[in-house]
Amino acid sequence: MRMPGRLLWMTAAAACAVAAAMPAAAAGGPPFPQPGAQSSPPGANVRSCRPSAAHPRPVVLVHGLGADMSENWSYISPLLAAQGYCVFALTYGVDPRATIPPFDQMGGVVPMEQSAVQLSTFVNQVLTTTGAPRVDIVGHSEGSLMPDWYARFLDGAGRIDRYVGITPLWQGTDTLGLATMEQYGRGPGLSPPVVAGVAQVCGSCPEFLAGSPFIEKLNSAGGPIAAGVTYTNLMTRYDEAVVPYTSGRLDTPGVTNIVVQDQCPNDISDHGAMAYDPVVAQDVLNALDPAHASPVRCDQPPPING
Repeated sequence: MRMPGRLLWMTAAAACAVAAAMPAAAAGGPPFPQPGAQSSPPGANVRSCRPSAAHPRPVVLVHGLGADMSENWSYISPLLAAQGYCVFALTYGVDPRATIPPFDQMGGVVPMEQSAVQLSTFVNQVLTTTGAPRVDIVGHSEGSLMPDWYARFLDGAGRIDRYVGITPLWQGTDTLGLATMEQYGRGPGLSPPVVAGVAQVCGSCPEFLAGSPFIEKLNSAGGPIAAGVTYTNLMTRYDEAVVPYTSGRLDTPGVTNIVVQDQCPNDISDHGAMAYDPVVAQDVLNALDPAHASPVRCDQPPPING
């Protein structure tokens, strides 16, 4: 799977490439499309699926930075479908200026506020198609953070019941020390032009940094919790993209926080591999249907290593 490398590469390389950062990348342009070449992950986007009494809410899968719906959810999506869930997935946040593969297929690179609007439209389509009143969200990396903007600021809370975040980053990340450097550079005025340059390459990248305006807004006014939504956070101590990994923890009543190594000490899944870890998959199933939760098994190695 390519996602963890993509996330780190895009964050670091974007900062290094500011001087050559697409001078022709003017603002505006046509609305960013759902990539036409994208295929759905197995088990997802079956328009005829109707939620059952056992699983009354559709599950919407939200991928991470630089990924797409197919690569991010090729493991978890068919598992959910096999359990009788109606599963839906989207690729969001593709930069409309990108025309060269693989950049024209990389999702989550526009500002997360824009991606949240896309998610809102997609959720409305899912609810209309299935007749369900609410959905459950399962997101990985950016997909564990961006939907909360939809929940809190785009009236999405009333449309979400359960919110399961894989490698969430509620307080942002200090990957490679970038957040620390950005904060130190604010005083002498060094940070703003660098951040603006990075945003021209990857609009969402500066928003992930601890202390960014996006993170501060999400945590304002009692946030990031959205009223009426049940949150589960799934973390790994080997997260190289969310630094520190405890940024994914919310010490709020009613929130479930799980570190996979507390369950299975020998689990070495890193940021990307968490979407392909059987332990995480069982935690997702348990979070979606706690009344029928099953113990996780630590004797099943992930099908890949991130």
